[in-house]
Amino acid sequence: MSDSRGYRILHISSVGIFILSAIFLLPSMAGLGQSSKPRFRVVAIAEAGGIHKPFVDAAKLWLAQEAATDGFSIDYIENTDKIDKEFLSHYQLFLQLNYPPYAWKPTAMEAFRDYIEQGRGGWIGFHHATLLGEFDGYPMWPWFSGFMGGIRFTQYISTFASGKVIVEDQMHPVMKGLGSSFEINDEEWYTYDKSPRPNVHVLARVDENTYTPNSAIKMGDHPVVWTNEHMKARNVYIFMGHRPEHFKNPAFTTLFHNSILWAAGQ
Repeated sequence: MSDSRGYRILHISSVGIFILSAIFLLPSMAGLGQSSKPRFRVVAIAEAGGIHKPFVDAAKLWLAQEAATDGFSIDYIENTDKIDKEFLSHYQLFLQLNYPPYAWKPTAMEAFRDYIEQGRGGWIGFHHATLLGEFDGYPMWPWFSGFMGGIRFTQYISTFASGKVIVEDQMHPVMKGLGSSFEINDEEWYTYDKSPRPNVHVLARVDENTYTPNSAIKMGDHPVVWTNEHMKARNVYIFMGHRPEHFKNPAFTTLFHNSILWAAGQ
């Protein structure tokens, strides 16, 4: 969601060098990762510009390094125009990098639903993927709400807060190496009309009592990482994904790395 102007100025100055590095190094890193036959193919959808561009730019740099290390290729799209069943058949993993679940083309909606329900590939969604409701003149996508546990977005902490994330399933491959908890700095912590817990397998929750600074915007039981085991596709939703600084947090990059390999069936 939206930053204040003051925050945005500080935000840009603190990560400027990091983002410039991403811009200049990305082409060569991506080429390194795709120079030989990949173990699996990934497609990532990301908003073009907007307030999440710094996160997406940092993700692209980090993913290029991951692709080179783990031997996968990655293609990027900025809207759903190309998405149909034939397009998705080329990919073993779909990354939703801060792309909302509305304004999708009908063909893309049908193909994505088939991809998830039939397990034709894996899925990892970040942050904006649970912006579920009526936004920008578009209705809520009911199927996607069900995919995310039957939730609807309600609020967010626009002034940001740091918090402790409690790992609930340390045995799940996605949570490997994360211990019992980890810290996430300066996030918006979306709230929903209800916890998705009855309909999904919760992997981690945020302890709202650790918010710094404290916030009145809370929802009680507050899952932030989960998977919907009712779908055939291996899928993971990770709420954290607003700030590029997350890629300097080893816990966040471990979570992302684990999720890629697990969701892609590696």
